[in-house]
Amino acid sequence: MAEHSIMKREQTTTTKAEKEEAAASIHGDILESVLTHVPLIDLVPASHVSKSWKRAVSTSLRHFNKIKPWLLLHSQATRSPYSTTAYAFDPRSCLWLQIRRPPIKHISPLRSSHSTLLYMLSSSKFSFSVDPLHLTWHHVDAPVVWRTDPIVAVVGHRVIVAGGACDFEDDPLAVEMYDLKTRTWDTCESLPAHFKDSAASMWLSVAVRSNKMYVVEKSTGVTYWFNPETKSWYGPYSLRPQRNVYSSAIGFADDRLILICLIGDDHGEEVTSVKLWELNDASFKFCKEIGEMPEQLIEKLRGDTFSISSAIINVMGDFVYISNTSAPEEVIFCEFGSGPCRWSSVRNAVVNDHRRLTERLVFTCANVGMSALQRAINAEDTQFAVLGSRGEHSVGSVQNRTEPK
Repeated sequence: MAEHSIMKREQTTTTKAEKEEAAASIHGDILESVLTHVPLIDLVPASHVSKSWKRAVSTSLRHFNKIKPWLLLHSQATRSPYSTTAYAFDPRSCLWLQIRRPPIKHISPLRSSHSTLLYMLSSSKFSFSVDPLHLTWHHVDAPVVWRTDPIVAVVGHRVIVAGGACDFEDDPLAVEMYDLKTRTWDTCESLPAHFKDSAASMWLSVAVRSNKMYVVEKSTGVTYWFNPETKSWYGPYSLRPQRNVYSSAIGFADDRLILICLIGDDHGEEVTSVKLWELNDASFKFCKEIGEMPEQLIEKLRGDTFSISSAIINVMGDFVYISNTSAPEEVIFCEFGSGPCRWSSVRNAVVNDHRRLTERLVFTCANVGMSALQRAINAEDTQFAVLGSRGEHSVGSVQNRTEPK
């Protein structure tokens, strides 16, 4: 009996040792390195395996491969009830995700000023969403001035709505501001008179940093900035590094103000180059040229037609996404950290999904982290379908995860 008891203890000790050895073999640096190759959407269930895996996921994101901003694409039917399909491109894994969720309660067509914000505007209601994956919507009274294509941006706890008015009785340069804290609208100084013939998001590019909103006229590079505290505009500044720049856009890459320029031929009929510059946001002086798009990607971007109004540019983190609504089959993106620019392209998920290209395509960009993904996965009736070379599989709640087909 004693001998049997000793043997049993030895077996138990051996089993524990084997388990500890097996666990140790996939912990530490090896596990962290492996997790850097796992798509972000799959790191959510991985972080629930154990405490050590949760630590490894966190470390792999922090030390090996920081979170990269996602491109969000919303394909919306052009007729009521404006059904929408949402897609997200994760540059970390180069995969498209389809986001399946209950339909948004639309009041009008979906729009964006090519930032994180999505909005819908009617004569009686203004709805907007600022969270990364647009799970939460705010519904408030419409601004006083009726607008069709304004520039809209979130500056701190305020939402700025500028220009875009079409009624002859209204000021086409009118600016109104919604305070998220007091839930009230306020009237501000109108857009500068220079923007009289271009006061719409089609012709203007917007960038936001802390308590300032920057607006540049795409065709001329003329720039002003707006202070929501004083409700006033300051400028003008000229952002035109080359004579043959015929369209410009701005955005903040972390704390760096980036200017993206479409450069045309001598006749201004064709895009011949796309260049990136870094600016000093205090003086609007050019610091340096960051990079230039390779010729083969210019061809993909150009398509049959490419104009100022058809260029869609999103900037966030160390990324710039560029697409052409007239030739939406390809999305070009550039990563420009401390080293040289890394240019690439990806097929548009809407094209891959065989959807109608006549649908409205609305782009936003967002820093999507683990907490935002966890919230989305746990949301009722929300599910992600991974579209990529590995085939399609769905990611619902952590418990309901299905394996790749």
